[in-house]
Amino acid sequence: MTSYDLTGRTALVTGGAQGLGAGMAEALAAAGASIAIGDVNADGGQATVEDLRSKGAKAEFVSLDVTDDSAWESAVASVVQSLGGLDIVVNNAGIEVTNLIVDLDAAAASKMLDVNILGTALGIKHAFRAMRPGGAAGKGGAVVNIASVAATIAFPGISVYSATKSGIDRLTRVAAAESGKLGYGVRVNSIYPALTPTAMGNKLAVETAELGLFPSPEAAAQAVAELTPLGRLGQVDDMADAVVFLVSDAAKFITGAGLPVDGGMGM
Repeated sequence: MTSYDLTGRTALVTGGAQGLGAGMAEALAAAGASIAIGDVNADGGQATVEDLRSKGAKAEFVSLDVTDDSAWESAVASVVQSLGGLDIVVNNAGIEVTNLIVDLDAAAASKMLDVNILGTALGIKHAFRAMRPGGAAGKGGAVVNIASVAATIAFPGISVYSATKSGIDRLTRVAAAESGKLGYGVRVNSIYPALTPTAMGNKLAVETAELGLFPSPEAAAQAVAELTPLGRLGQVDDMADAVVFLVSDAAKFITGAGLPVDGGMGM
């Protein structure tokens, strides 16, 4: 049976300073990978790195604004030099701003488009350039893009966020096709996480209640759980385990896929 052993591989996790990203980094490290945390939050990112090191992992922090092409170039070069290669990129960085469409804030919408879609596209770009034959790492690898169950359901208050996560689905599939056609040796997949009680998930529950969509944040969370056949919210390790699977050799013939990790909510 093929294992999930990632020993000898290096992973860059964007938005890895906290929440889902930190959990994914921890799971990848537990499977044996060296970890680079890429984030604009230097204090949080360094704290996550120190936590990983305390558990025996090889880990580094790189400053990374995912919307900045040159920042990506510098970050990837730094990871390859300091950790000896690049085999895995997890495009997790993202933001969510809750609005009713009738009150849509153009600046907030543009920011979500930049971080969630452009940031993911640039992550794929620089993963390909580093991992393809002749690249700085040059051994192929795996990319996992973090979409959302919001890409598959119509949940009020998150129209633009949902659109960005639907866009990540399309980016994933086109990137997988290009990588295969051009012989890059890089698999590209995505996961659709459920609502998870991280800082972002809790913020969404509060804000949808403030918009009058639910009587309270607790009612919002309960409504999500009731829409989920498995009857609960997602947990960070649910999402992290799925990422480890997709980057491992157990998924070596899987590319261009979107894996729901949502307890059945989006089916």
